[in-house]
Amino acid sequence: MQTLSPLALLLKNYQTSYPEESAFLERFSELLKHPRVFHRDHLPGHITGSAWTVNVHHNKVLLVHHAKLKKWLQPGGHADGNEDILQVALRELEEETGLQSVKLILPGIFDLDIHPIPVRKDFPDHFHYDVRFLFEADEQEPIMVSEESLDVRWVPLYELHSLTDNISIHRMAEKITGMVN
Repeated sequence: MQTLSPLALLLKNYQTSYPEESAFLERFSELLKHPRVFHRDHLPGHITGSAWTVNVHHNKVLLVHHAKLKKWLQPGGHADGNEDILQVALRELEEETGLQSVKLILPGIFDLDIHPIPVRKDFPDHFHYDVRFLFEADEQEPIMVSEESLDVRWVPLYELHSLTDNISIHRMAEKITGMVN
């Protein structure tokens, strides 16, 4: 009997009421059948990890203004061979914001998304199969802007519509709102 990889096990145990995420589950499972899916050179897509990070009141989220994509997004990035995708999300959160004292709120996956990444001069367009985890941080802890970002900011959930029309960001905000109410 073949044992499931840590990510495959997380995916197997993940439940969602969002139809788009249900469709993503099958695509993630198919992707995991291929070698090198945790490496950024795997095409047409590869695994990435992200950190949806809320303040202690769960009414603000920490977003970075991504320098290359010119979009407000949650911290996250490439696995670069690391199959512990939770560790990848935590590493990216620390690298992109400088936060050191964060707490994992949920032991499993918080959200899934598959989104296109446009062509760049040295790399073709491809997909990020993004696994998101839910963290909490003290918004009083100093944050920094990394070289990958133009800005880092705590954003009240009710202001997200003024910064982005990204469906998955609004889905994650909706999930947080549902947890608080």
